[in-house]
Amino acid sequence: MEKIGFIGTGVMGSGIINNLLKANYDVSVYTRTESKAEPLLKQGAHWFKDPQELTKNVDIVFTMVGFPQDVKDVYFAEKTGIFSGLTSGQTIVDMTTSTPTLAQEIGKKAEKMGVKCLDAPVSGGDVGARNGQLTIMVGGSKEAYQELTDIFNIIGKTQHYFGTYGAGQHTKMANQIMIAGTMTGLSEMLVYAKAAGLNLEDVLQTLEGGGADNWSMENYVPRILNNDFAPGFFSKHFLKDLRIALDESKKMGLDLPATKQAKALYEKLVDDKGFGDEGTQALVKLWW
Repeated sequence: MEKIGFIGTGVMGSGIINNLLKANYDVSVYTRTESKAEPLLKQGAHWFKDPQELTKNVDIVFTMVGFPQDVKDVYFAEKTGIFSGLTSGQTIVDMTTSTPTLAQEIGKKAEKMGVKCLDAPVSGGDVGARNGQLTIMVGGSKEAYQELTDIFNIIGKTQHYFGTYGAGQHTKMANQIMIAGTMTGLSEMLVYAKAAGLNLEDVLQTLEGGGADNWSMENYVPRILNNDFAPGFFSKHFLKDLRIALDESKKMGLDLPATKQAKALYEKLVDDKGFGDEGTQALVKLWW
């Protein structure tokens, strides 16, 4: 059984790591301070002081960090990065939602080193990560994808290979464009229903039974009604995704006005109101 390294022990990463440990994989992690990895170490994970050392001691390296710049730092840092510790025959998988351009850059460098590479962003939030029910969107080496199917089956309910380096990231952008519509829709639905004096729990139950039903509403409206704005997915990360999606759209000559409006709303939430560390469901705070 392959030895796995995992860099990124946040809400999503921790859920994935725990499921790999439960499946009896040997998992090593990197965090800046060992104490932050303590819950995972108690479950059997090993800790390394930097990405390079971790990479030298595993067969497959997974990364799931916050922003594209974090991905660059983790992979390309001269003395401590993943590439400085890789040797031919290993596999790297970036699960961060990042830019297709960066995924292509990482993939091409890996290929020159004889290393197999995938970009494999996911959807499903903290609940999906915790329950092994993520949707995994894959680009890169088809051989690596076929080899990692069993691992993807542990952490996800759905996986699909879309093509060469960057294809997984493009698929995630399509996903985030769709999510943008459901998040703005559920927020305005609640604002309208509350203003009309309706029982919001009853409204939710009714909409779940009809054509308005969607994942975001089912998972986030109950949290909003419980005044729970803890991040299943950070608002600041969703804003980053919308900016990437619109940047890629511009490169393809596309105009996406609804996604632009969603970005503007999340900019107000994150940049103006300071709610970037709350979950995407905090969007309703622009009205409430």
